[in-house]
This record gives sequence, C-alpha cells and structure tokens, in this order.
Amino acid sequence: MQPVTPGAAHYDRRTIWLHWLTAGLVVSQWVGAHVIDWFPRGPLRVDARSVHITLGLALLAVFAARVVWRATQGRRLPAADRGALHVVAKATHWAMYALLAVILVLGVFNVWVRGDSIFNAFTVPAYDPANKALRAWVQDWHATLATVVLGLAGIHAGAALVHRYLWHDGVLARMTASR
Repeated sequence: MQPVTPGAAHYDRRTIWLHWLTAGLVVSQWVGAHVIDWFPRGPLRVDARSVHITLGLALLAVFAARVVWRATQGRRLPAADRGALHVVAKATHWAMYALLAVILVLGVFNVWVRGDSIFNAFTVPAYDPANKALRAWVQDWHATLATVVLGLAGIHAGAALVHRYLWHDGVLARMTASR
C-alpha cells in the first residue's frame, strides 16, 4: 500500500477514473436491473439481461482493478476529517467495497443458478434448475444488497456535496481533478 502523500491536493488520474467508472456502472446496473422486466419475454428481454450481465462482468473487472490499484500504486491522501467523521467516512468506504464485492459474487452466482442465454449466442447452464428457492434467495440478496450499496453511495455523494457547498474544504475536488 502506498504511503500517504503529504501535501497532495488530488488523487491520481487512474484512481479518479476508476472511481467514476465504478460509480457510473453501479448506477447503470441498478437502473438496468429495474427495467429488464419492462421488456416482453423473448429476444428483447434476453438482450436486456445480457447487457446487465455483460456490464456486471465489466464492473467486476473495474472493481478488481480498482482494489489492486488502490492497494499497490494509487495515491493516498491525508484524512479529510478528524474524529467521528473520519470513522464514519472510513466505515462507509469499507462497507461500499465489501457490499460491492458480495453483490458481484452474487451476480455471477445468480447467472449460474438461473442459467442464462447471453445474447442468444451461448447458454450458461443452470446449476440446479429445480431449486427455485435457491434461485429466489440469490436474486433477492443480489437485488437487496444492490439497493443498499446504492443508498450508501447516495450518502457518500451527499457527504461530498456537503463538503463542497457547506464546508468549502476542497474534499470533492480531490476526486474531480488531477495534476
């Protein structure tokens, strides 16, 4: 893990890009999951699910790259807050990382448990087609935790806006610009 870079005002470009790419994929995945059932059964719904699965795999790759980058080469900045606010910020970040990891694993497991056709090009066979309880359990937890992580991300974004517009302390700028 990189040491804290004293005096640095911004995260490095790769950290910033991975952050915003993760945020964009998480939001698009949540929205996409909620519109899949709007499509009629058949090829359009298969394509909508396939897009969700494909973007989920992209999110998995971005998340893995982000974790590796953060642990090895990403710029580390001094804490923006002290005391309880620092603890809450750290806990929120770790919770988002942990939940996102679990959601991604559940997403992969969901494809395997359900069995899926990917763009009608190939099929992932169902693990246990008769076990509807397992399928429902995996889908429910995947969806519930996705909503929880989106809520935490909303709190995280809200806190960034408080830093920007109420406290004027430059915290948001750390993740929006790079030298």
